[in-house]
Amino acid sequence: MCSIMGFSRKTLTPEEIRPYFDRTLSRGPDMSRIVETPNGYLCFHRLAIMGLTEAGMQPFQLGGDYVVCNGELYGFRPLKRQLEQQGYTFRSGSDCEILLPLWREYGLEMFARLDAEFALVLYDGATGSLVAARDPIGIRPLYYGYDRAGAIVFASEPKNLVGLCRKVFPFPPGHYYAQGKFVRYADPAAVARDYVTGDLDTICREIRNRLIAAVDKRLDADAPLGFLLSGGLDSSLVCAISSVILGKKIRTFAIGMDTDAIDLKYAREAADFIGADHTEVYMTRDEVIAALPEVIKLLGTWDITTIRASMGMYLCCKAIHRDTDIRVLLTGEISDELFGYKYTDFAPSAAAFQQEAQKRISELHMYDVLRADRCISVNSLEARVPFGDLDFVRYVMSIDPALKMNTYHMGKYLLRRAFEKDHLLPESILWRQKAAFSDAVGHSMVDDLKAYAEQRYTDAQFEQLSRKYDYCRPFTKESLLYRELFEQVYPGQAAMIRDFWMPNRAWKGCDVADPSARVLSNYGASGL
Repeated sequence: MCSIMGFSRKTLTPEEIRPYFDRTLSRGPDMSRIVETPNGYLCFHRLAIMGLTEAGMQPFQLGGDYVVCNGELYGFRPLKRQLEQQGYTFRSGSDCEILLPLWREYGLEMFARLDAEFALVLYDGATGSLVAARDPIGIRPLYYGYDRAGAIVFASEPKNLVGLCRKVFPFPPGHYYAQGKFVRYADPAAVARDYVTGDLDTICREIRNRLIAAVDKRLDADAPLGFLLSGGLDSSLVCAISSVILGKKIRTFAIGMDTDAIDLKYAREAADFIGADHTEVYMTRDEVIAALPEVIKLLGTWDITTIRASMGMYLCCKAIHRDTDIRVLLTGEISDELFGYKYTDFAPSAAAFQQEAQKRISELHMYDVLRADRCISVNSLEARVPFGDLDFVRYVMSIDPALKMNTYHMGKYLLRRAFEKDHLLPESILWRQKAAFSDAVGHSMVDDLKAYAEQRYTDAQFEQLSRKYDYCRPFTKESLLYRELFEQVYPGQAAMIRDFWMPNRAWKGCDVADPSARVLSNYGASGL
């Protein structure tokens, strides 16, 4: 994954910076460096994925320019050959080494040209100032704040900035920072033209081809690959497509509670069908409860849904890091935001469905994408998210929302139909109703967390402690427990998260008091 920091001024010494920077050493355990620029510092912890030799260590330098980047630049090899023809030379196999030549050629226009998941900080020698940017969805994390002297500081995670900056802010996705201003350069959720309409066969063929291309480009790695497989549609498709493209047995991993794991049987069925080398990881109630403070610390959130869904992912990735040599994990995130959740079955209109999808895409960096990044990176692994491919996202968002709404008695119908004729998966997986990951690892997990919170507080204590919080006040004992644990590590930083992730409570059928899809009337047999 890698960890980066950038300081616009030398208000601290490298020795004073080091303790803050090393809070995210797990993101890049291979090699560390703090480089002094004429006006400040750039810091880099490396997890070697592309160009594994020491020559791929950052910051990269070109003349008076420097850059640190946590990212994957897809299609970098032809770009590199083009730049070599223009006279640039390269010393490593790292994809990120092309950034400074691109900066020389295109300046701030470079960011809109990148097909990438990235967060970067660049020292521009011509102006003597920092430039920072983040990918359009926010798949790679970036935060900022101002130190006591008023200098701006950028970092991969909020934990780097707590105690260094009074307030910590998420760097907005699809923006760059230059000359003291944040400028939006891309919004993949916006539809800049008329909706795509027409016959479903053509639309589904486009969905299929673009997803295959998205998976294909994410299989390029110099380090070993693995795959998270929940047994749901999204991760199963990513695994099945990858298995065909690679033409060999892939390594898949699934996790569930030791008492009532729902997804494990479906994950095993999908893995057996595609011929994967499959590993099952079991977790217990005691492990979940014991891991809760650490999970909230690594996440930097108090949101109920994010924390619940992180328990299984964190413990699964912990086992992968402990027991294997895998460095890169492909995951199935970002499909729900595009094709719909269980609750979006209640959308009152196509326009409302589209508006909800745009909202969810714009907030991904605070919820599902945050969860995947932290659970994976804290275990010194890198996440790759094919459903977050920019070309794929832009196309799906451009499809007439009336076609994406669940009028087919089956959620995500277009995605399922797109792969119906390929027979990549068993029918029981391809047409399985969606189950929420935090529930499908075992209903007992969420029930155990709720019961644990109930034991921690009396009703009177809940009322008293909840009133301490004006911003996003806890509304259950579970949410109070999470907020209290969050404030121990990130005091006064709750505004980094916009709100509780909840179904759209303004819609009929969605006015619920818990974010779990289990409480919705249309959940049915999804969790069986």
